[in-house]
Amino acid sequence: MNFSEVFKLSNLLCKFSPDGKYLASCVQYRLVVRDVNTLQILQLYTCLDQIQHIEWSADSLFILCAMYKRGLVQVWSLEQPEWHCRIDEGSAGLVASCWSPDGRHILNTTEFHLRITVWSLCTKSVSYIKYPKACQQGITFTQDGRYMALAERRDCKDHVSVFVCSDWQLLRHFDTETQDLAGIEWAPNGCVLAVWDTCLEYKVLLYSLDGRLLSAYCAYEWSLGVKSVAWSPSSQFLAVGSYDGKVRILNHVTWKMITEFGHPATINNPKIVVYKEAEKNPRLALGLLAFPPPRAAPGPSSTTESKYEIASVPVSLQTLKPVADRANPKIGVGALAFSPDNYFLATKNGDFQVLSLCWHLNGDSLALLSKDHFCLCFLETEERVGTTFGRPGDHT
Repeated sequence: MNFSEVFKLSNLLCKFSPDGKYLASCVQYRLVVRDVNTLQILQLYTCLDQIQHIEWSADSLFILCAMYKRGLVQVWSLEQPEWHCRIDEGSAGLVASCWSPDGRHILNTTEFHLRITVWSLCTKSVSYIKYPKACQQGITFTQDGRYMALAERRDCKDHVSVFVCSDWQLLRHFDTETQDLAGIEWAPNGCVLAVWDTCLEYKVLLYSLDGRLLSAYCAYEWSLGVKSVAWSPSSQFLAVGSYDGKVRILNHVTWKMITEFGHPATINNPKIVVYKEAEKNPRLALGLLAFPPPRAAPGPSSTTESKYEIASVPVSLQTLKPVADRANPKIGVGALAFSPDNYFLATKNGDFQVLSLCWHLNGDSLALLSKDHFCLCFLETEERVGTTFGRPGDHT
């Protein structure tokens, strides 16, 4: 396993393009597009304000930058860098923005979730969708781009509406057996819709395309429940991250748990490989100096290079203790990411310093995001041989 150098980052905004050729990252109001193979900067765009959200179009030709504070969306083209598009929601405000599967429509959610505005980049037409629910993940598209599922809240009850993306017409509408729906996610094959409830009640529901309830899953009661959900690319597994720090894997036949993974603070298994960061050229110990050292001037000369070495087990991982007396403590599994080739599952527990994860298209590299920086983790070829998902303990 190899690691790249560390790059600056803002708001955890770092995403691979769908075709796997580019890596986009943001630093304040600047959008940086790099070549994945060389990590050289290909394009540098300047937005009107600090960027709060980025998203690639499905064909990797355009990239969307949303500035929620100003109600603005700017769209940039990689083929024609001089072309750009600007969408201003005005007094309606903006709280969310995303691409449609065809990469030519943009869906903007207004403040207070009053409506969703669908903007067409080709015809410049505008469509509106009412009753979107304010939740963790309220919009999801099937992988083939044919359908969109939208979480709604009507008459104090949760509903899901399924739309046809070609003309944005309503196809199905059904209510859900949830107290306060928190998110929805299509399986990659488009046959099953996963719906999960508020964290106060552990409930994962599986619905068919026509709204039939296929199964319901509950791991435990009387404690904080589901925090994150992710489908495997093959649609055979559903990973459920919980506030108890465990990931549970459900199969697509019986919708029962087949295995679970924990996040121990100490690694004792000799089969697990742990990489530890170490300085290449450690500085001279200050205790050996007879006088106070001069203050180093900021610049490249004051930075230290680092490398990653394999640590011998047992290893105690560096964790962050959650602040229990504040709202939304950082506990539980908040990030799940299957590799596109279905070989690996990357997870992030609340007390680790890595804040988010992002796989490359080929599954051979993983972007590790922290608050202000990111780096790439490259999986070597021999690590992938003979490894299939469902055999825990091979590699970590």
